[in-house]
Amino acid sequence: MSYTIALNFEDGVTRFISCKEGETVLDAAYRHKVNLPMDCSDGVCGTCKGSCEQGAFDLGDEYIDEALSDEEVAEGKVLTCQMVPSSDCVVQVPVASTLCKTAVGEFPARVVEVSRLSEDSFELVVDLDEGEGLAFLPGQYVNIQVPGSDETRSYSFSSAPGERRTSFLIRNVPNGLMSGYLSAEAKPEDALSLTGPMGSFYLREVKRPVLMLAGGTGLAPFLSMLRQLREQGCDRPVRLLYGVNVDDHLVKLDELDALVEALPDFAYTTVVADAASEHMRKGYVTHHMAPELLHDGDVDVYLCGPPPMVDAVLTHFREQGIAPASFHYEKFAPSLAPEEAKGTAREAVA
Repeated sequence: MSYTIALNFEDGVTRFISCKEGETVLDAAYRHKVNLPMDCSDGVCGTCKGSCEQGAFDLGDEYIDEALSDEEVAEGKVLTCQMVPSSDCVVQVPVASTLCKTAVGEFPARVVEVSRLSEDSFELVVDLDEGEGLAFLPGQYVNIQVPGSDETRSYSFSSAPGERRTSFLIRNVPNGLMSGYLSAEAKPEDALSLTGPMGSFYLREVKRPVLMLAGGTGLAPFLSMLRQLREQGCDRPVRLLYGVNVDDHLVKLDELDALVEALPDFAYTTVVADAASEHMRKGYVTHHMAPELLHDGDVDVYLCGPPPMVDAVLTHFREQGIAPASFHYEKFAPSLAPEEAKGTAREAVA
């Protein structure tokens, strides 16, 4: 038996390794040629200290207090030289991936189809050239090289982890490099290069109610999260507030309806900002954040959308004195033509 360990590095890079039963995370990482920080490997120096965000493990009793105190253990800190997993785990490594002699993964892929979902968005579906699906944490993103250029753009997965066929929701940006490719040039079997996965915005273990706040194509990571919850099961309430500018920008509602049927306690609400809309809920997500969605603070909040939306929600929380048990957000800005912008601006906070 083996377990999958996600190593999340300080620079946003994630590497997945397999850990054999009875093997320490440090030994498994070295077997995968990932040189995690280490001096003694005996639980004495504390150099290999990190934290485990998710999963079950045993630390034994061979380490000393100076390396890892009881208070640190209670906070989820671990020594990778002593940590023996008994399930899949997510481990935070407090150094850059480059210092561990590892780097972001590169994955060749091919276009399956491009669908115009609305005036505002595309769906890009790709197949990985390699036989196995791409491992990532639901909510993370990859960089995709735009064919015919040296530029890359960053997009969150909308598909579940581990699938060979994967998908992305992509905003249609006027004069955007990727938007221009998708609207005028893309065809099946086009070769693409994906690098990743990356990002600290991802679904943590669900221990309490979850509130998801999506703006526009910020819906993508939540589709990935919800698909993962459908596969693994979830007995906690999960609610999604999904806001867009105009009616036409609401997409993937059929899939959200299917997820309502598949998940025992999932529901979603759509909101349209356009005052001229006939939608039953107009305004912004902050106008429709009912108190029962916040469970008196006993809730994990995930937020993904364009900067104005994210800033508005942060201001609303601050002004209303809302303090969720955990709050994770990612804001993104569109990329334009290469002479106007370089890459996609993303900011993720856990």
